[in-house]
Amino acid sequence: MTQQVPSTEPELAGVRNFRDVGGLPTVDGRRVRHGVLFRSGHLAHATEEDAAFLASLELHTVFDFRNAADQKLEGPDVELPGVRNVNLPLSDPADGAEFWKMVRDGDLDQLRAILDDGKAAARMTASYRKIVKERTAEHSRVLHALADDSVPALMHCAAGKDRAGISIAVTLLALGVEREAIVADYLESNAKHRRYRVRRSGSADTAYTPEVMDLLSPLFDARAEYLEAAFASIEETWGGVEAYLAQGLALAPESRERLRGRLLD
Repeated sequence: MTQQVPSTEPELAGVRNFRDVGGLPTVDGRRVRHGVLFRSGHLAHATEEDAAFLASLELHTVFDFRNAADQKLEGPDVELPGVRNVNLPLSDPADGAEFWKMVRDGDLDQLRAILDDGKAAARMTASYRKIVKERTAEHSRVLHALADDSVPALMHCAAGKDRAGISIAVTLLALGVEREAIVADYLESNAKHRRYRVRRSGSADTAYTPEVMDLLSPLFDARAEYLEAAFASIEETWGGVEAYLAQGLALAPESRERLRGRLLD
């Protein structure tokens, strides 16, 4: 029996952006079941109390979408007893390594050069399009795992916003969740207590000035335009969600029904 989580969101000390995706409505009048699908930032800094709470969810699988560079920076996830950990990097470890080093260590002029005049937002939009279009094998594996046996499941990346956000959105599309509800859940990552803590070199008075934070904000915001770009990529590449699921993700009707049976009330 899947444990039902309390309606009050837990205060996790070392895990950002945790939430149960349960309750979201589908277009045919059903809802995502509580206690079967969770999302968060990485689990590397989970406290003992955090780990105890996560263990109480009786998770079957944790999907970690971080790459090797992320894991080196943040550390491995905490071990949860009896939980299967599946690492499916949704970006190449070398992709953007120099860019993210500049984000952490660059001075104001360097940040302006790579982020100003819409360049940061354009990078995010392009990344969302690329992940949807090029990471079909990974998303297919996630959906088939969920359909077969891998629930309750937790999906996370570093901040729990982009790679996990896209993967949760793909899962919700397969479940038939209303598009507006998918976007609304994604935008929850903007809440102050959920946001990723930007780490910058140098003293606080130079590393986190208002201009620096303004330049960085497109990278750490959840913006509807980013997720809409992913949806647009689906339309442009496959002609619609149904073809994307069937052709892009090889999700047969019977597998989709099993998925819906496991995750929907």
